[in-house]
Amino acid sequence: MNEQFERLMLRVESLMTRIESVLPQPMSAPDWSQAVAWRYRKRSSGHGSLEPVKHLGVMRLLDLKEIDIQKEKIQRNTEQFVQGKPANNVLLTGSRGTGKSSLIRACLNEYASQGLRLIEVDKADLTDLPDIVDVVAGLPEKFIVFSDDLSFDEGEPGYKALKSILDGSVAATAANVLIYATSNRRHLLPEYMKDNLTYKHGDDGELHPGEVIEEKISLSERFGLWVSFYPFNQDEYLAIVAQWLSSFGVNASAIAAAQPESLVWALERGSRSGRVAYQFARDYAGRYTDNLPVAPQRTKVADYQRGNPAGNAQDY
Repeated sequence: MNEQFERLMLRVESLMTRIESVLPQPMSAPDWSQAVAWRYRKRSSGHGSLEPVKHLGVMRLLDLKEIDIQKEKIQRNTEQFVQGKPANNVLLTGSRGTGKSSLIRACLNEYASQGLRLIEVDKADLTDLPDIVDVVAGLPEKFIVFSDDLSFDEGEPGYKALKSILDGSVAATAANVLIYATSNRRHLLPEYMKDNLTYKHGDDGELHPGEVIEEKISLSERFGLWVSFYPFNQDEYLAIVAQWLSSFGVNASAIAAAQPESLVWALERGSRSGRVAYQFARDYAGRYTDNLPVAPQRTKVADYQRGNPAGNAQDY
């Protein structure tokens, strides 16, 4: 009888172990010395973890041209944050390919040696923001939680979670965490013509937004700093092309000769964005120079520990 009972208990323990392995587990802190940038990933089992970005593409603030006003605002806010001074959550909005996410990566490269770290979180995982904040709260490093190309459809759960983290929860936000988000939509939600029907007219003729409009702007206004990006004109586009070609080792005469071709490239793409300029520069430099490295350089964690990030910029 005892032998049968022992076998039964072993089977029960084995079954319990298998069940526990598929149940959601509290997120554990990773080894922060492995990287300066991290991605939050949630598996189909429900387990969430922070995965290190071991090879970080280098983007320098000096590489970003024709966005000096935006650069100054973001750099000032990030520097305040790193120095332990008051700083704001940031929403970067505007035209595609104008350097929104690149500016955030450049700030990471600039201030990583001073303790700045970045955690990238997809929109679908924003409901887990409180767990991520709990893991990093109290650490000496400063963490930017970064969500790229952020926009919501009505009723998505991440919308409410982000609102609560930004401003609205009874719990105070960790002092070493800020949220930086980029979006092509200023208010992060789709706007429809029918929304205008909710506006009300006062007796004095003034317009007052209705509840639908108020709800749609309630998230974006919780970001303390708004930074807008605008399409580049032709001269600005050519200046960006010249900068990227120069970074790839193309000489001045070849850069001047490349201008007509770069304009045709932009016309074919239907955009004069910084991203298009960078893509043209890669294509042109790859065809007309022989001294480029076969593979782009990457920055390792040790470079930041030495305070010397080096390498070529990767993606605009």
